[in-house]
Amino acid sequence: MSAAEETPGTEDMPWGEVTPEAARRLLVAAVEAFAERGYHATTTRDIAGRAGMSPAALYIHYKTKEELLHRISRIGHDRALEILKAAADREGTAAERLADAVRSFVRWHAERHTTARVVQYELDALGPEHRAEIVQLRRESDATVRRILEEGAAAGEFDVLDVSGTAVAVLSLCIDVSRWFNTQGRRTADEVGVLYAGLVLRMVGVQK
Repeated sequence: MSAAEETPGTEDMPWGEVTPEAARRLLVAAVEAFAERGYHATTTRDIAGRAGMSPAALYIHYKTKEELLHRISRIGHDRALEILKAAADREGTAAERLADAVRSFVRWHAERHTTARVVQYELDALGPEHRAEIVQLRRESDATVRRILEEGAAAGEFDVLDVSGTAVAVLSLCIDVSRWFNTQGRRTADEVGVLYAGLVLRMVGVQK
């Protein structure tokens, strides 16, 4: 499955916010190349070729390969944070909100597994300024999960001795789905989300 085909529908079209069309094609090509070969092994010629464009055309839209990676990473991390905050801010018990956060976060990493691998695992290839920006977004994601855990513990819903460590464990569990998820596998993205939500609830002591 290519980065352009990961999620159907126009409401949530992958990279629909990237314009013009040539810039979007280059970004999609970069995602596929980075996921397949890794950032450092990918050249701008590789990316342009996948997009059906000349290497010179790439520099009209992106000054460097690193700028492309930053754009991919920023969009991906913004979306991931949006998913977690939406779940954290909804009405319901902490257990319901945590389950919703896990289901949604896992589903995104499964449905966009090609993109997510680049977004989550090529962080160290960013320059210092861009890396600091993305690290801050990751901290906000961590803080969002910690907030749900803290509220659940305070309400007596969760039995959590180490909130910070548990938040890292929850996020790591969800993110790792992008490494192994296969659209031809025996579970759909939704089914994996439901499975992981149950695992996380048991992790924090919720008995169902």
